[in-house]
Amino acid sequence: MKIEHIAIWVNDPEEMLTFYTRFFGGKPGTKYHNPAKGFESIFITFEAGPRIELMKQTNISGAQFPTHTGYAHLAFSLESRHLVDDFVIHLKEENIPVIDGPRITGDGYYEAVILDPEGNRIEICC
Repeated sequence: MKIEHIAIWVNDPEEMLTFYTRFFGGKPGTKYHNPAKGFESIFITFEAGPRIELMKQTNISGAQFPTHTGYAHLAFSLESRHLVDDFVIHLKEENIPVIDGPRITGDGYYEAVILDPEGNRIEICC
C-alpha cells in the first residue's frame, strides 16, 4: 500500500498551485469545481511520491494554529545537503520564509523548514 495523495484546505488555490508547481516542479491536473457545494480542487503530481490536492470550499476559512493535532508538515527530499543548501538559498532569494535550518536534526535528517504562502510547514531534507 502507498499514500496516493495528501489534501490541503486552502484559501487561494491559484497562489498555492503556482507555489507548488514553480518551486517543487509539480504538474497541475484539471481543476474540478462543484458550484452547488461551493467546492473546488486541483491535484498536483510530482516526479515521485504522492500527489497534493489543493481544496477550497466557500464555507471553510483558514485559521492559523501554530501547534495542534493533525497535519504538521509536508517533506520534500533532495539527493544531498548541497542541493538542500542551494534550494534554500534560492527560496530566500524569492522571499519564501525559511523558518529553520538548514541543520542536522536530532534524528539525523539534514533539513530546512519553510512556509508555503498560507503558512503550512514544508521540510526540505536529504
